[in-house]
Amino acid sequence: MKVVVITGSAHKKGTSAFLADKFIEGAIEAGHEVFRFDAAFEEVKPCLACEYCSTHHSNCVHKDSMGKLYTELADADMVVFSTPLYYYTMSAQIKAVMDRLHAKNAEFAGNKKAIIMASSYGDADWTMDGLDKTFDLILGYLNWEKVATLYATGCPVREVMEQKDFPQRAYELGRNVM
Repeated sequence: MKVVVITGSAHKKGTSAFLADKFIEGAIEAGHEVFRFDAAFEEVKPCLACEYCSTHHSNCVHKDSMGKLYTELADADMVVFSTPLYYYTMSAQIKAVMDRLHAKNAEFAGNKKAIIMASSYGDADWTMDGLDKTFDLILGYLNWEKVATLYATGCPVREVMEQKDFPQRAYELGRNVM
């Protein structure tokens, strides 16, 4: 299986990046092909809603790092998003990638499985509700199948997360993707 992992943290050693690392470790051990796209360290310009893509064969007006991501997504069976929780939803870096999928809606619709992993400082039972609802709506629009979520609540820093079972759960999730 070809898996694309898209991260949204500006911290290379942060909590959501750690979840992505562990997921990837498990997926590679299971024999899956993995491509990682660290959105915060790539050039991803915001969607302008200019509709250039609708009159130019789904090509975006921007010429940035999304070109290589589009290529990888075209062949992907699964897309995994790993983000820190910012104001009860995904980071701006992940949101920019999501917005830019607009150019390829027709090409990518209906043929992917998806996973969302997120980390947060807060640990209330409602902490991830905004992210979960937003993710469900986006997947519904794309007609992608959500196969798993991993919400690492109560993890303000990596040292705290390392003391919990979330990294192991991310690893197992990667090992068991189908």
